[in-house]
Amino acid sequence: MDNTTESNIYAKIIIDISHEQVDRTFCYKVPERLIGSVDVGSCVQVPFGRGNKVRTGYVMELTDTADFDPAKIKEIVSIATENLPAEDIFIKLAAWMKQRYGSTMYAALKTVLPAHKKQTTLKHKFISLRMAQREATEYLYECRQKNRKAQERLLAELLTEPEERIPYELVTGKLNISAATIRSLKEKCVINVTEEEYYRNPVNISAGATRRLNLSDEQQHVVDKVISDFDANIKKTYLVHGITGSGKTEVYIRMIEEIIARGKQAIVLIPEISLTYQTLMRFYRHFGERVSVMNSTLSPGEKYDQFERARNGQLDIIIGPRSALFTPFPNLGLIIIDEEHEPAYKSEQMPKYHARETAITLAKLVKDGASVVLGSATPSLEAYYRAVSGEYELFELTKRLTGGTLPEVECVDLRDELRSGNRSIFSRSLQEAIEDRLQKHEQLMLFINRRGLAGFVSCRSCGHVFKCPHCDVSLSEHRGGKLVCHYCGYSEPVTRICPECGSKYVSAFRAGTEQIEKEVLKNWPHARVLRMDADTTKTKDSYQKILSAFSNEEADILIGTQMIVKGHDFPKVTLVGVLAADMSLYANDYRAAERTFQLLTQAAGRAGRGELAGKVIVQSYQPDHYAIQTAARQDYGAFYDEEIAYRRLLAYPPVAHMMAVQITSKSEEAGITFSNKLRTILEQPVVPFLDLDGSSYSFRSDNGRGNSNSNDISVSPSAYVRGSLMESEKPVIIGPAAANISKINDVFRFVIYVKSQDYAILTKMKDKIERYTARLIEAGQYRGYSVQFDFDPINGF
Repeated sequence: MDNTTESNIYAKIIIDISHEQVDRTFCYKVPERLIGSVDVGSCVQVPFGRGNKVRTGYVMELTDTADFDPAKIKEIVSIATENLPAEDIFIKLAAWMKQRYGSTMYAALKTVLPAHKKQTTLKHKFISLRMAQREATEYLYECRQKNRKAQERLLAELLTEPEERIPYELVTGKLNISAATIRSLKEKCVINVTEEEYYRNPVNISAGATRRLNLSDEQQHVVDKVISDFDANIKKTYLVHGITGSGKTEVYIRMIEEIIARGKQAIVLIPEISLTYQTLMRFYRHFGERVSVMNSTLSPGEKYDQFERARNGQLDIIIGPRSALFTPFPNLGLIIIDEEHEPAYKSEQMPKYHARETAITLAKLVKDGASVVLGSATPSLEAYYRAVSGEYELFELTKRLTGGTLPEVECVDLRDELRSGNRSIFSRSLQEAIEDRLQKHEQLMLFINRRGLAGFVSCRSCGHVFKCPHCDVSLSEHRGGKLVCHYCGYSEPVTRICPECGSKYVSAFRAGTEQIEKEVLKNWPHARVLRMDADTTKTKDSYQKILSAFSNEEADILIGTQMIVKGHDFPKVTLVGVLAADMSLYANDYRAAERTFQLLTQAAGRAGRGELAGKVIVQSYQPDHYAIQTAARQDYGAFYDEEIAYRRLLAYPPVAHMMAVQITSKSEEAGITFSNKLRTILEQPVVPFLDLDGSSYSFRSDNGRGNSNSNDISVSPSAYVRGSLMESEKPVIIGPAAANISKINDVFRFVIYVKSQDYAILTKMKDKIERYTARLIEAGQYRGYSVQFDFDPINGF
């Protein structure tokens, strides 16, 4: 056998990725001298084009198969030693994301290199004297004698400050000088017209002065420990668990000051755009123009310029949601993830990465390493589990920075309210508290996790629910007499006659932000009310305008969804009303209790942050639930102990890992067959696999007709206990089954779950499916299907 042929290795390479969009790869041979040195993500020099000009490229894939005649394939020249460090790092990060989370390399690259399409450069023009002052004065007199009024005005202005430059716009605007006049003076060598490039700056905040707060002993200990570790070249991950109002942001600011003093840059991640303005304002007042922002509201030009400012050293800090993690800082030293528990840090697009794990990996890849600081009043179970096990270092902040106390919390049983005849969405206690705050001219917030006028519209006679014909979800009633699907945007007119039974008893479950606003204005017509939800924050500056107005006390009541309870600091707020607190407990999600606890704790933390005492009224149908009770006490430790016991019993993250294999198909029958085939592939052992009950499973469909679940698996609870991970330490495969939303836009959705204590086993199982689908693609048999992976999923599918 020809050993030379056997040793041939080919690399698929993208050329000059920093300048061109990712569109295709080119095949090159890896010479024998570089075999073992060239890897996925490596930056290499290759001959390109007819002239074989040496260009920089990045290795996307290594294979033993050539794309065309091997004799015509060029060889890699060398591994590049001079390249953009950030570029090289992000290519390696993309390769890691592809392997860990499952996706194409293209999808991973487009995630980590989101702003590389070059934008038009903006330039400022300036006009200055070119002549000596004496000559210019003589020319001014000549212009007066010959009645050249425009030239006279310009020269007179320039001679008032001969050494200064005048902005071109001022000359053409205020002085009313034409471009022809400017061109004539330039040609006569009287003036100079110069240009300077400038970057778009999306920050529209006056730096101003800020009062430097004294850190508490707890806060100072966190800063000292992180910085002393950094100086000792110990770069690791820290979790700052601080109660609401404990001053985590001030700790971040002091850490960043120290990092910048050491010539490094910092990234501050926040979960939602709604938090950007207040966070940015605090940082900008400390650091001025060396801080900027990155989020989806920026124009392509603004995004590109912020990346360029970061790359060339004009920025020290970037603030934004998870995509800001990929800012190309050349000397990154610190990554801070505030409110690290938020689901927004998990991407719902391929690759479905989590910003926490990705940040930790990025910190290891950058030159000299970087530290990662996670902060939250309600840490995710994953982060806290790793902290108590020693993987992260844990800090506790137990006191409010202002010295104030946590607000008083009152739980109201809505069942008692109903029995006593109160059918209002406001309990009697909450009504009295609202009246009291309005009379005292104090502010209050009303929180509900709903959008639109209603959750769903149904017939009270026969139970028919109005659903989207394209998606397996109910329609919500919105203003304008429309029923709207929040998934695909389908809408239809509201009807008050049931299409099933003809009844007139058609109405909505009225628990949306719009309905609350209506009820507030009905009961308190003189109250000044602001509403903040997805419908009122569609424009670029809408978040800033609403939050600024409330902060400036231009409103008495702020009504909103999750975005109003996350991280905001309003000292005048003394009352927070949580409506239907246990609504999220009804979700079909193993994280439901955790999310409920987090939301209620965060909501409670908005009250009493200033000098005035705060109160929180939590309305619930299940006031005795441990998530609600521990949130009312702001007792994270008690909640964690209770919740981790359930996770351990059922082998859910963070005790074990879980992979969701998500399958979509245009045909329900074909989707079921394909999903069953994927389960069969998963059962083929890389390691011994465990079926749930040791017997065959069945997967059936009744096409959504009938009262049973449209798709199910015949597995008994006792079988699951026998197959638990804690007992067997082998992967458990669950499904396939219909997804929670079984159809969207006429596409059917199915899911298979696999649990294992070993993440590496799950990635091997993912690799098997990727190899199988790759073979189907090569054979032209992969049509009408889609397979995606979600590791330790946060949101349902």
